[in-house]
Amino acid sequence: MRTTKTYILENSSEFKIKLLQWAQQFDEIVWLDSNRYSQQYSSYDVVLAVDALTAIKTDYHTGFDKLKEYQEQTADWIFGYLSYDLKNDTEKLTSENLDSLDFPDLYFFQPKKLFFLKDNSLEIRYLNMVDDEIEEDYQFIQTFPSFIKVPKEDTSCGKVKISLRITKDVYKHKIQQMLAHIQRGDIYEANFCQEFFAENSCIAPLETYHHLNQISKPPFATFFRRDNQYLLSASPERYLRKEGNRIISQPIKGTAKRSQIDKEDKRLIKELENDPKERSENVMIVDLVRNDLSRTAKKGAVQVEELCKVYTFPQVHQMISTVVSEISPETSPVDVIRTTFPMGSMTGAPKISAMEIIENLETSKRGLYSGAVGYFTPKGDFDFNVVIRSILYNEDKRYISYTVGGAITAKSDPDKEYEECLIKAKAMREVLEGVS
Repeated sequence: MRTTKTYILENSSEFKIKLLQWAQQFDEIVWLDSNRYSQQYSSYDVVLAVDALTAIKTDYHTGFDKLKEYQEQTADWIFGYLSYDLKNDTEKLTSENLDSLDFPDLYFFQPKKLFFLKDNSLEIRYLNMVDDEIEEDYQFIQTFPSFIKVPKEDTSCGKVKISLRITKDVYKHKIQQMLAHIQRGDIYEANFCQEFFAENSCIAPLETYHHLNQISKPPFATFFRRDNQYLLSASPERYLRKEGNRIISQPIKGTAKRSQIDKEDKRLIKELENDPKERSENVMIVDLVRNDLSRTAKKGAVQVEELCKVYTFPQVHQMISTVVSEISPETSPVDVIRTTFPMGSMTGAPKISAMEIIENLETSKRGLYSGAVGYFTPKGDFDFNVVIRSILYNEDKRYISYTVGGAITAKSDPDKEYEECLIKAKAMREVLEGVS
């Protein structure tokens, strides 16, 4: 079904930049970049999928059933996303908040052209119908510049002006309402988010993504395009990965800022490692993930591989845990996702109650934010990130958005929670205010 050709590159870093520029001619693009971040579970440094042969686009109604049918019938590589609002397919929930982005709830496509980069080895896999274009495309990619130039300000767009969907005072009031739910015993923890946005604005998606990625260098960076809708993501978090019968989840809970002074930076790591609030947040979500994974796992086959380990990124320190399970070969990969979605790190515990309260207190529909982008292989393996630290852009509507949030527990202080939101928003704000 696919023709594969392998090339050895002289300079893989330069080729990456050329490849992503070449991809901009297509209406369907999924670019996944690990930024060579050292991690245990990884197959490639970069994956690029372009040019849809077939696709599925749907709202949340029976969304997972439709995806399961598409994934099984295609029996090929498929790439796409799951929006947060697919929660309404798995539970009796609704999404009635403001939606100014208008992305479909679920979208996947079967690419004609695939690229896999690992170290200096490039593997190109084209569907047989276009395999005569492999060599021509490879040579054409080499003609692109090995840098991405940030354009000068576009006067037709004007400068991007970021607005807050809610003020700091309203945010703090909503946190107090969330704390009241926790004190009543409705929930133990919930992830509360707020949107920042710009209307009647435009950006250069490729340059904006490149700038965001250069600032953050995360292990799950994504450039996604479907027609005139874009996701530019600097996500540090994996949602779920399947390797054969093994399932891996790596929730993040716990964030600390970085310092340019080495001694101070090490102190911040130590403080995060020993922070009782951050650890309790993480442990609660680990318990939730264990419970979710147990729904498809073999009996007794769910284990916590790593608990509350602090990892360092250019912008922040993050506390990450790794939970693994084993499933039977007969278990559908889509069913593993269905029974764990949305990810616990973006909802709370108990999960359904948390999602109900989130819907009532948040003012914007999450959509693709806190959903997942990734792929399925022909054998049914998969890998998906968590859509956080991301800019969403609807070019037709001239609307730009990014959302940030944090876990609220009984120990949360509204002022500190707001400060944590600003830390997480820093890279997106820098990029948008610097690129227009």
